[in-house]
Amino acid sequence: MPLEGRLQRKETPKAREERISQLFESLDTQHKGYLDRDALQEGFHRLNHPLEHAVGITNEVIALVDQNGDGIIQFEEFKVFVEKTEQHLWALFTAIDKDKNGKLDKAEVEAALEISGLSVPPSKLEQFFDSMDRDNDGTISFEDWRNFLLFMPVDNISIRAAYRYFCDSVPLTSEGDVVLSDDTLAGIGYFISGGIAGAVSRTATAPFDRLKVYLIAQTGNVVPDAVKNSAAAAVAAEFKAGSVVRARSPLLDAIKTIWRHGGIMNFFVGNGLNVVKIFPESAIKFGSFEASKRILARLEGKSVNEMSTISSFLAGGIGGTVSQFAVYPVDTLKFRVQCEAEFSDLRGTALLTSTAKDMWRSGGLLSYYRGLALGLAGIFPFAALDLGTFEVMKRAYIKTRSKQLGVEEGDVKLGNILVLTMGAISGSVGASVVYPINVLRTRLQAQGTAAHPQKYTGMADVLQKTIKLEGYRGLFRGLIPNLAKVAPSVSISYLVYENCKTLMGL
Repeated sequence: MPLEGRLQRKETPKAREERISQLFESLDTQHKGYLDRDALQEGFHRLNHPLEHAVGITNEVIALVDQNGDGIIQFEEFKVFVEKTEQHLWALFTAIDKDKNGKLDKAEVEAALEISGLSVPPSKLEQFFDSMDRDNDGTISFEDWRNFLLFMPVDNISIRAAYRYFCDSVPLTSEGDVVLSDDTLAGIGYFISGGIAGAVSRTATAPFDRLKVYLIAQTGNVVPDAVKNSAAAAVAAEFKAGSVVRARSPLLDAIKTIWRHGGIMNFFVGNGLNVVKIFPESAIKFGSFEASKRILARLEGKSVNEMSTISSFLAGGIGGTVSQFAVYPVDTLKFRVQCEAEFSDLRGTALLTSTAKDMWRSGGLLSYYRGLALGLAGIFPFAALDLGTFEVMKRAYIKTRSKQLGVEEGDVKLGNILVLTMGAISGSVGASVVYPINVLRTRLQAQGTAAHPQKYTGMADVLQKTIKLEGYRGLFRGLIPNLAKVAPSVSISYLVYENCKTLMGL
């Protein structure tokens, strides 16, 4: 039954308007006749409201209530907001109140949180419940519920949103001890989830990455003399004769060559470095992405779920750029190790150490940042397209599905198959668009190695030489194995990431 029908016996429309007017006057401590940020903050302090110290949330409340965008809240705007919010709060209250006694007990609140997918520790559940149970009678009345959650700055009210609001607005325990805010805990959770997702997905698709780097490095040039007397002379001879480069099936020939000189483990050359690199890279990427979304959403005066599509793509680009810069030296070392592997007697740690020393001797720290400009130029659009496309598809599905089922958006679950499909699409779109930049960047990183002895003076030089020797098709060399790697890699990454977030209650 709607709020109007259930509460009319207790509160007439006139009484409700008087109550709302009194609340407005209590918040308007400066008697201006309207509410701005300072007045609202002071009013929250006078009422001992949880938001008295939450300046960020207060700004979100103003953005939500202020319908004409003048930066202040007039009484009519306040009244419309309160009445609309109370209706949503009543609907949620009655949905949680399973025994229909007009009060919520702790078991009902805990059950609602579990149904929403949140696993809340007992201590946190106790704090959440006690923050609303003002008279300490072990139950929450609708008045308690309404008074605590009335200024929750979200359009779609759900138990998940209520719990998040509690974590954001109540930074102290009942004993007065400082605890980490939900944003801080969530940030840590996003970083950990992202790191795990990256490590799992990269290991699962390491052979495809090995093939991609091997094919990109090939340009049809003669192998240097230093290789002739090595144990890998047979491979060098094949390379010199052009059998690898000009084979009818370069991909198949690359698979055979890699297998012949190391078996299955040769497809995982550099994967140790990959994992060392990808864990922090993926952690930083997803963590920065989530942080950027929140910052951009606040700049727009909206919730994350309502932020613009442009901001979603921009947040993705920022996340990718920050992570790429942080791990670029490890990325360069990995490429060079993979390029040296076919023409060196060294393996494992010995090859890694030798390659790192050679890089340092040839150019010091700068040698680890070869192609950085191209790398950042490539990663921004890729990450923007990848993360942005996935986010847009995910939000579109959740909104559509919530309307179809008649439930809150927070209650819509993403199936694993759906996550895998969305990940494959978003990753493939991003990878295909920026692949030429990836080819040029990789060749700058791998220059001077046994597999890629060519040297370049910079971005323009590598572009000119690539087109001259191989035509524009050379800019897409290795695209097929790259897509074969990207689709499952991104899919697995998102699958692990989304499930980790669910397990952590994010």
